[in-house]
Amino acid sequence: MKNLPLFSLFILLANTGYSQATEVLPGAGFQRMDTVPSRTDSSVLLDEVRIRAFEQNRDRFAGTAVVNILDSRIADRNNKMSLVNGMNSIAGVRMEERSPGSYRINMRGSSLRSPFGVRNVKVYWNDIPITDPGGNTYFNQFAFNNFSGIEVFKGPSSSLYGAGTGGLILLNNFENFQPGVSVDYLTGSYNLQNILATAKFGSGDNRNQLSYAHNASDGYRLQSAMRRDNVSWQSSLKVSDRQQITASILYNDLWYQTPGALNAAEFDADPKAARPAGGGFPSAVNASAAIYQKNLTAGFTSRYRISGSFDHTISLYGAYSQVRNSAIRNYERRSEPQYGGRTTFAYHYNTGRTVLTLNAGAEFQQGYFNTQVSNNRGGRPDTIQTNDDIDNRAVVVFAQGDLVVNNSWFITGGLSFNKNIIAFKRLSRYPVLEQKTSFNNEIAPRIAVMKHINADLHLLASVARGFSPPTVAELLPSTGVISTELEAEHGWNYELTARYFLLGKAIRVEATGFYFDLKDALVQRRDISGADFFTNAGNVKQKGLELQAEYNYYPAVRKLVDRLQVSSAFTYSHFRYGSFVKGSDDFSGKTIPSVPQQAFSLLADLRLMNGFYANATLYTASKIYLNDANTAVAEGYDLLGGRIGWKKRIRRMSVDVYGGADNLFDQRYSLGNDINAAANRFYNAAPPRNYYVGIGVGWNKTLNGER
Repeated sequence: MKNLPLFSLFILLANTGYSQATEVLPGAGFQRMDTVPSRTDSSVLLDEVRIRAFEQNRDRFAGTAVVNILDSRIADRNNKMSLVNGMNSIAGVRMEERSPGSYRINMRGSSLRSPFGVRNVKVYWNDIPITDPGGNTYFNQFAFNNFSGIEVFKGPSSSLYGAGTGGLILLNNFENFQPGVSVDYLTGSYNLQNILATAKFGSGDNRNQLSYAHNASDGYRLQSAMRRDNVSWQSSLKVSDRQQITASILYNDLWYQTPGALNAAEFDADPKAARPAGGGFPSAVNASAAIYQKNLTAGFTSRYRISGSFDHTISLYGAYSQVRNSAIRNYERRSEPQYGGRTTFAYHYNTGRTVLTLNAGAEFQQGYFNTQVSNNRGGRPDTIQTNDDIDNRAVVVFAQGDLVVNNSWFITGGLSFNKNIIAFKRLSRYPVLEQKTSFNNEIAPRIAVMKHINADLHLLASVARGFSPPTVAELLPSTGVISTELEAEHGWNYELTARYFLLGKAIRVEATGFYFDLKDALVQRRDISGADFFTNAGNVKQKGLELQAEYNYYPAVRKLVDRLQVSSAFTYSHFRYGSFVKGSDDFSGKTIPSVPQQAFSLLADLRLMNGFYANATLYTASKIYLNDANTAVAEGYDLLGGRIGWKKRIRRMSVDVYGGADNLFDQRYSLGNDINAAANRFYNAAPPRNYYVGIGVGWNKTLNGER
């Protein structure tokens, strides 16, 4: 399939244009940004979605950041357990699943630092920071109906969002709000059970959304079952013509087993197996290896118009995470309360031909964490090994200016100052051991310029400095050794993007080339027991090419076909260590592990006028190196999934009945490898061919005609 990616990009270049309307999917939290044929003009704007990233609040193609929108057409294509397939349809993004409930998100190599969870990627939900002051994000606390849209930005975003070299994810609610209720039920292979319920009520000035999700599966591998219960509430209230207040609460109760990684021989013999006993440690089954995780986040945002030119936005939040990790080598208990806020002042100046926006503000986060590590006796904590209090604080001060001239030149300049302070108290020894470290970033600028050469051709160039200190999990890894000698990674990222529209904007083709020179890159390693630790890797040279194309077709006369939508993405990553010598090992010039050199996705959606629809998803990835020496490899794979269904709306009621399958080629592959693992335990087997069926029922307060 070597020529498939480029061939598929070019086959999109055909046929006609479209305009846009909004459709609410039953059971899902996403609002679908679909299209309907224009009755008067086939040359209408493609995808008039507005982005919020970098405070630009513009059409996605009129901003100085390349932001990918993850809407329901992309996300709602599989069994609604996770966003793995949706994220992997974005060029330059790779989401991995070690086992159900255990996810990593890789943006241009950022999973080098993530044995579990999401690090080096800033995540916000309804303007509330989900990334904690210690730098970790529990992305697995989200269910499918906790948001209506996702914005994904790749690369350093330090100029406005604080420390981070990987990227930015914004999760939002209230996109195209329509009052109503919806329920989805889905079942499938490995005793998959999903229930998604959402109620939306109120009006344009006072909107509320309440959602519940239950996800459960026995898992493909031994010791890989999971269960998640999730409740969220969001409210938006227009207090006056000047002020709008939104409030959000999210509670998550998650339990998932951790089967552990296998070596190549074990993976080939029985990929369903859990890690066996060995090296003086019990098997994953005998250790009852599992994670018990509870998260509570609550916050509100106030937007106030001070005058015709000045706005003020402030967000305040509090959060609490409780995690118990029964692992083969120990039993860890973490208690992580935190609070914080973000404030932004904005000035707007508009002469008609020139639009100027100035933003300035700050973000503050404070955490008071405690981590206790004990011996593990059959899945229960025994003799305590370490007991650590962790005081962690993150502060960022930022400013940004946006200038639009003649709706043709778009210029953004921003900068920030970041400060992170982490103090440890080891209470399990006498006298108490106290260690403190801080990471101060030099000014981190971001400059971006976009020029609309004409209505169909856009050129965008940007330069940004990224800065990312070690997270708490890296300074205090599972070895139990406090590693305050680690340095923050930092570097300059250079990007150039060309965007071109064809055939009345029915087709969009976008190409981005980038070069990221990263210094003191943080790299994960594991000791013989499987415990992770981290080291600075000198410098990393990340060069890449990302291609994306979208095509939307509507027949001039709709008798059989309602619409056809096709999109594809291709990623080429040339990531190499620069100078990296550890002891007697010289890894200089080696390929960065964990990142495939090539990845490709192709999505196709067909809907008929009678309500029947079908979609297909293809994802391919080349081989991945699993260690710094490039001596271990996970082979590439080709994944094909598909869904067929019938969806109909009659007046206020809607119904969606569907069934689908994933991994139709029945590939044996590992998704979520353990990088630089001791004893060569790299592989976490993903499910073979599997199936699901579901039904969604919805009722909308707004009267809709039959469709």
